[in-house]
Amino acid sequence: MIGVRREGWTGRVLLVLLMAATLLPFVSLFVTALHPEGTYPSGLDWPADPQWGNFLRAFEVARLAEFLKSSVLIVLGVVPVSLVIATMAGFATGHLRMPGGRVVFLAFVLGLTLPFEGIITPLYFQVRDMGLLNSRWAIILPLIGLYMPFSVYWMRAHFVNMPRELSESARVDGVNTWQLFWRIHVPLATPALSSLAILLFLWTWNQFLLAIVLVDEPTKRTMAGALGAFQGQWGTDIPLLCAGSLLILAPTLVVFLVFQRRFVTALLQGSLKG
Repeated sequence: MIGVRREGWTGRVLLVLLMAATLLPFVSLFVTALHPEGTYPSGLDWPADPQWGNFLRAFEVARLAEFLKSSVLIVLGVVPVSLVIATMAGFATGHLRMPGGRVVFLAFVLGLTLPFEGIITPLYFQVRDMGLLNSRWAIILPLIGLYMPFSVYWMRAHFVNMPRELSESARVDGVNTWQLFWRIHVPLATPALSSLAILLFLWTWNQFLLAIVLVDEPTKRTMAGALGAFQGQWGTDIPLLCAGSLLILAPTLVVFLVFQRRFVTALLQGSLKG
């Protein structure tokens, strides 16, 4: 009994330490952002006169409204298309057991081993030859392809655990494959779809490498990619830079905090099924 209590307290202490280590950088950014412009604050020294206007000034000088619009357009171009394709591919390889499905699935698994950094050079020349450089399509189309291996793997993990009796009984009632997919299996895949949508949103919003390499115009990049241009212009103004960084991080933090319960539930369901 004592050993169980000791393990419980040890786990709580480790969680508190991990939480503190995770939150400390954000607290440091927030405190630094409240210092007067042009200063070089050190540590977590709370300013005597907090400059809350730094956030408004960072929003204006960094043209974050334009970056926000660009990020939203890129997310709307990547996430819905990726969800539709991945759901259909996951259903075909995981539930229909189509001929050659295992080979197709192994090809997607192989795609999981390809890092962005390893293909950025040939990707640049391919996008250039397509005439898409310095446009949002230069980010949207590659991201759909680069996210597809993980997305298909994620959705297949859901469909492969769905009982085949459900499909067999539906076919007895005259349901074809298309109706079986849209009317029965897609509604049941809502937890997996919602959690995948959250992941794709976070990854797309925080995409930095492709935005920097393939797009020269900062207002056509993602918010994270725009941070590079903002840092180059205001890198010597540490408080303003920290304020801009927090504004760029804010949407992803809000989305995660709002949907974290649904995301964790989907993960737990997947572990129980597995």
